[in-house]
Amino acid sequence: MSPRRTTPLADDVSPDRPALARGAGQHVLVVAGDPGLAELLSTILELAGYRISLTGTAAEALARVAKRSFDLVVFDTDVPDRASLGGEHRPRLPHRPPVLLLTECDSLPRLVPELGPGERDYVTKPFRVAEVLARIQVLLRDARTGSPRSTPLHYGDLVLDDTVCRAHRGTRALDLTPAEYRLLRHLLVNAHRVLSKEQIGRYVWGDHRGDNAIEQLVSRLRRKVDREAPALIHTRRGFGYWLGRADPNSPGGDGS
Repeated sequence: MSPRRTTPLADDVSPDRPALARGAGQHVLVVAGDPGLAELLSTILELAGYRISLTGTAAEALARVAKRSFDLVVFDTDVPDRASLGGEHRPRLPHRPPVLLLTECDSLPRLVPELGPGERDYVTKPFRVAEVLARIQVLLRDARTGSPRSTPLHYGDLVLDDTVCRAHRGTRALDLTPAEYRLLRHLLVNAHRVLSKEQIGRYVWGDHRGDNAIEQLVSRLRRKVDREAPALIHTRRGFGYWLGRADPNSPGGDGS
């Protein structure tokens, strides 16, 4: 695969942008078969304060994770032997680190590597430096605090299972993009709390996108979640969005 530029670095280091998320010496295994991408990721993460180990194959990644404890794995799904992760003879893993996937596809369930189950998230390519660093920080924070990801999050008939990154409303599976899943999770864990567009943007993408981008994301999510059931996602005009049952005691009484 020929090297390609994956992110506009100049945009991410603009003095007008907020400071990028930084690490504190955590050990990160980068799995990337493309030498250009491997060099880019190693440079970005080292400058951000992480210790880096690097491999170009899924098989070597499994072997390394089986031998030692990494704080996190950054896994490019374009590695040539990714399919081997589903083999019957893969080693047992005494430690299952959080995994950040880098992928060009929006279908997460079939891309999750057998480095889990554990914390996992992903960023679509071409990626942005701020988004990668923000997602890494969230994964490391959740792993450190021991978030109970093995227990699905739920509100009424809405259920999110972080172990497989899938959501259901009743018996209906919700086909969510990564950004939609993150937004729904953020709304769910903050049920009945109004979240501003800036709060949503920083959680979903690592920085604040324009209001129009967030409005479109909320609109797409609302069509999927509230398609055949009482509305759970609501707008508090001038303030932001919240999730919950609309009743006189709920915030955002002006409806969806």
